[in-house]
Amino acid sequence: MEDSTEGQLKPKRRVLLGLLLGCLVVAAVLLLIVGRSTDPTDASAEAGFARDMAVHHAQAVEMSFIARDGSKDETLRGLTYDIIITQTAQRGIFMGWLQQWGLNQASERPTMAWMAGHGHGGTAVASTTMPGMASMDELKKLREATGEDQEILFLQLMIRHHEGGVQMAQALLKLSNRNDVTTAARHIVQSQTGEIKLMTDMLRQRGAQPLPSILK
Repeated sequence: MEDSTEGQLKPKRRVLLGLLLGCLVVAAVLLLIVGRSTDPTDASAEAGFARDMAVHHAQAVEMSFIARDGSKDETLRGLTYDIIITQTAQRGIFMGWLQQWGLNQASERPTMAWMAGHGHGGTAVASTTMPGMASMDELKKLREATGEDQEILFLQLMIRHHEGGVQMAQALLKLSNRNDVTTAARHIVQSQTGEIKLMTDMLRQRGAQPLPSILK
C-alpha cells in the first residue's frame, strides 16, 4: 500500500513542482516588467528634462511669434511657423508625460538640477540657467527691432536657443534609457541641428554671423 501511495504521489509532486516553477517564472517576468515600466520620480532626469524643456520651448515659440509678425520674408516666416507648431506640440507631450507619471508640472527642485555634470562645461554642479535662453533685455530688443535688423537678431538668438536645446537633449540621452523620452530627445537633436544650419545660411544671406556658439 505504501509503495502504491508513493507511486501515486510522485506524479502529483511533479505537477505541483511544475506549477511552483511556473509561478516563479511568471513572478520573475512580472517583476522585470514592473521594474522597467516604473514611472520616473520627481527628482529623475526624465521629469527635470520634461519640465525644463517645456519652459525652453515656450520661449522659442514666443520669439517665433515676434519674428513671424514682424517679417515679410516667406522663408523666415515658414521657419517660425515650423518652430511654433513643432515646439508647441512637443510641449504638450512633455506636460502629458508629467501628468501620466503623476507628477506636478512645477517642482521645488532647482532648474536644471537634473543636468548636473552634463553640459555647462561638464561641472559637477548644475547651472540654474537653461542653456541658450534669451535674456529679458534681448527679448525687449527683439520686439523693438524692425525689418532686417529684427530678422538678424531673431536668427542669432534662435541659433543659440537651439544650441541650448540640443545640449539639454544630449544630456538626457546620457542619463536615461526610457524609450519614449530618449526618442523625443534624439528628435530634438536632429531637427534643431538641421534648423541651426538653415538659420546660419539665412544669416549669411543677410551679411551677418551667429553669436558665439555655446556648444562644446
